[in-house]
Amino acid sequence: MKQNPLRLKLEAGETIYGTMAQDSRSPSISLLMEQAGCDFMFFDMEHGPNDLGVVADMVKVARLTQVVPLVRVPNDEYHLMARVLDAGAMGIMIPRIETREQVEMIVEYTHYPPVGVRGCSVPKGHNDYRVQSLWEFTEQANLENMIILQIERKKAIENIEELVSVEGVDAVVLGPNDLALSMGVREKDYLSVLEPAIQTVLDAAKKYNVPCGIHTGNMDWLMEWDRRGMQIITYSDDISFLRSGAANGMNKLREAAKKNS
Repeated sequence: MKQNPLRLKLEAGETIYGTMAQDSRSPSISLLMEQAGCDFMFFDMEHGPNDLGVVADMVKVARLTQVVPLVRVPNDEYHLMARVLDAGAMGIMIPRIETREQVEMIVEYTHYPPVGVRGCSVPKGHNDYRVQSLWEFTEQANLENMIILQIERKKAIENIEELVSVEGVDAVVLGPNDLALSMGVREKDYLSVLEPAIQTVLDAAKKYNVPCGIHTGNMDWLMEWDRRGMQIITYSDDISFLRSGAANGMNKLREAAKKNS
């Protein structure tokens, strides 16, 4: 089984940078994001339209690049987590985390015995269809796959030390939009209002030596939290890139046409 380069970088204290594919159905997006300099990409199955078959194909191509494929699953049910790991995702992010009991169940479902109860079929996407010793493979998978909790609920902030202290949790990533909704924050500059809650998560993660990150399109905030010690910097998504890139070009063309008229 392949080593997970994200683990090596995070354990060395490095920061990793990536993005999220929410709407793209083309496996070529990993090739593009590799050229853009991404270390990883989340393939979104919570809000994205893609089913397991599409995501499995996208993950397979990503595994041939330098972009580590991660999947945001729609929920914490066994079949939603285990099957994307079987398909070759090198980590999963689980949304709407709130309680320690929920996290313990997730760890159990996503790890092979003796750590958990995940069922095993070795020669699948997670092993690039290679044959490998059963025990060697499962021990490696338990070490290499990343279990990432998405922190986006008020209750998660209140329970954060209980969540990050569970053995088997590899990282936490904040989702500020849902967190603002959960906390009833209506201010336009909601990121500033959320700053104490976000700092609470970062402090707890550092205390338990769990890498922490955030996902937002706000570049200033990404750079600020990078400066404060977050290690998983997730910038924007495919929809925003397409919109902003097209708008930038169209606006310049229209402005030039007005000057020439």
